[in-house]
Formats: sequence, C-alpha cells, structure tokens
Amino acid sequence: MNQSIKASGKAQLWAVFLIIAVGAVLAILILFHSEKKPVGKQDNDGPANTQMQSNPKAPHQAAQVMMDDEQVSASGIAVVAAGAAQIAAVVQLPGEVQLNDDRTVHVVPRVPGIAESVLVSTGQTVRKGQALAVFSSQVISEQRSALQSAQKRQSLAVTVYEREKKLWEQKITAEQDFLQAQAVLREAEIAVENAQQKLGALGVTAGSGAGLNRFELRAPYDGLVVERKLSVGEAVKEDTHIMTISDLSSVWVEVSIPAKDLPLMRVGAKVLVRATAFDAKATGTVAFVGALVGEQTRMARARILLANAQGTWRPGLFVSIEVNAANLRVPVAVETEAVQTLGNRQVIFVREDKRFVPRSVKLGVSDDKYIEVLEGLPPGTRYAARGSYIIKSELTKMTSEEGY
Repeated sequence: MNQSIKASGKAQLWAVFLIIAVGAVLAILILFHSEKKPVGKQDNDGPANTQMQSNPKAPHQAAQVMMDDEQVSASGIAVVAAGAAQIAAVVQLPGEVQLNDDRTVHVVPRVPGIAESVLVSTGQTVRKGQALAVFSSQVISEQRSALQSAQKRQSLAVTVYEREKKLWEQKITAEQDFLQAQAVLREAEIAVENAQQKLGALGVTAGSGAGLNRFELRAPYDGLVVERKLSVGEAVKEDTHIMTISDLSSVWVEVSIPAKDLPLMRVGAKVLVRATAFDAKATGTVAFVGALVGEQTRMARARILLANAQGTWRPGLFVSIEVNAANLRVPVAVETEAVQTLGNRQVIFVREDKRFVPRSVKLGVSDDKYIEVLEGLPPGTRYAARGSYIIKSELTKMTSEEGY
C-alpha cells in the first residue's frame, strides 16, 4: 500500500515538472517570435502601424504656389534676379517727439489779479492776439490812473508852453519863463511815455472809464493750448503759470546717441524719422548735438527739427531715427518688399518653373530699397520682388485649408 502511494506521488511530480517545462518552452518561443517580427508588419487581425503607413505630403511639396506667367502678370507680381547692389547702410536710434521750446510759451498774467472769465480750453487752436482770459487787477488800475494823470499834466504843460512861447516872442515875458515852461512840458512828456511803457510791458492797453482795472490776456502767436491751469474766479500772482501754448507746426525729436555713433550726427544733416506706432515717416534736420557724454549712460543728446504742418508728429510719440552710416556694395541683395515672414522664418519666394517656393534666408544690412542676403539665395536666382505678399496670402490660404 505504501509503495503504491509513493509511485502515485512521483507520477504527479513528474507531471507538474513536465507542465512547467512545456510552459517555459512556449514562453521562449513566443518571445523569440515577437522579436523577429518586422516593425510595421500587419497581423492578421491587428491594424497596421499608423506612423509608417501614413503618407502625408512632404513640407517642400506643400509649401509652394502654382502660378503660370499669365497669372503672375495679372497679379502684378514682378519677378527679378537677385544680384549685387549698392546699399546705404543706416544706424537706427530711438527718439521721442517733444514740443518745440522755441515756439512754446508758458503764459503768466504778469500782474496779480482775479480771473473774471476764461475764453479758451485745452486743445483749442488760437491765433496771435486772440483773448485768452479776462482779469481784474488793482495794479492795472493804478497804472492806468497814473497814465491818465500824466496825460492831463502833459496837456496843461502844452498850454502853458504855447502861451509862454507866444509872450516871449512878443517880448512881453522874460526868456526864463519860456524856458521853464518848456522844461515842464518835457517832464510831462517823459512821464506819459514812462506810464505807457509800463502798461505795454504788462501787455495791456490804456483803457478808460469803469474798466480801468480790467485787462485781457492775449495769445503771443498762433498755436495750440496744450495745457490750462486757470478757472473763473481764481486769484493768481504775477508769475502764476496759467496756460501753455505751443506752435505745433514744427516739433523737436530728442535722441540719445551712443558715443560710437556721434561722428554720424552733424548739425545740419538730414535724417529719416519713422513712427513706431503707425506707418509714417518724414525727413528732419539735426539742429543740435550735445557737447557732453553722460557719465552713466555714455550717450550724448541730439535734437532734430521736424516740420509738422499736418499735425502727424504729436509730442510724446516714440520714433526711430535712421542715420546714413556708409554706402556698401553687397554681392547679393533683394528688394526690401520681397522679404516675407512665415512663422519664425524670413523667406524669399523663388520662381521655379511655374511655381513659387519659399526659401529661408539670412539677411544683413538694408536701406529703403534693398536688403542684403547673407545666406540662402545664390546670385542670379529669380524671385518675386514686388507683390510677394500676394503669394504669401495664397500660401497661407492653402495651408489653412489643407490643415498644414
């Protein structure tokens, strides 16, 4: 009985060992088979590998615009060959438009008084001699009274002088009386002239009647009221800054110039001024170049006089100043409007057969007409010069529709 039990146990152990061995062999075979299977091969029931089976268009095939010669001509696109060019290299400097201090006045009443009325507001255009405000002032009343008194004394002195002159000519009175009357007349004339000059220095007229204490403050020249600090009923002193008027037909552009670029800025030289906030440019004249360089900034100040008849250049506007540095002869250049931006690349649309293909380029110096190409465009390559934005628009439209 014990022997049969032992035989049965050995048989079970062999069976378990056999099952384990067969399982191990099968696992090795499965692993070996999976390693031998080619990448991307489709199983009978499984899907193909999508990375290898997908066949999208290559980027260079999608990034092109087909246009025959008739379409190019109809679109106004000019195709020219890249080649050598003369480029006027420029240095760009930041600047800011400011009021022309030579044509800006800070208006003060010049006498203490009370504002009875204010006739203009901020932003209003005024003409030379136009009334800005009306004041009442005791000082003006006293000056006008002094003038009137001097005029009356002058009138009396004239009467006495004419009488004494006639009597002296008739040998009725002594010459001394005539000379004394003449001296009094001269003193009266001086007193009148002095009183008139005092009123003139205050910018007021003689006035008369009940309005001896009232005077009008007038604009010194044509301009714009850029600031007003006066209200009706306000008491002001003779040096109170009540308004700022500036003639904006010309403005200044203040520029900070690095020490290395100072030789480029000469008084009387012409420079190009470009607005940074919108598309506008104008030619200005260098009116002043500072003689000192800042200890901290290592820069000098310059001032450019800029005509502003249309009011385009507003004080406070940031601008870019372009100063001609030198004329350079470069081996490969294209027209500036031929350069377009695709993503983060600058490209030129090259003409190949009946299509335009964007080609990435590395650019160098430029001026208003040409820009140097350092890399990416051999000499003689035909490219879209004017009208390249039309090609860019078509390319953008195509890639948007096709999902590229």
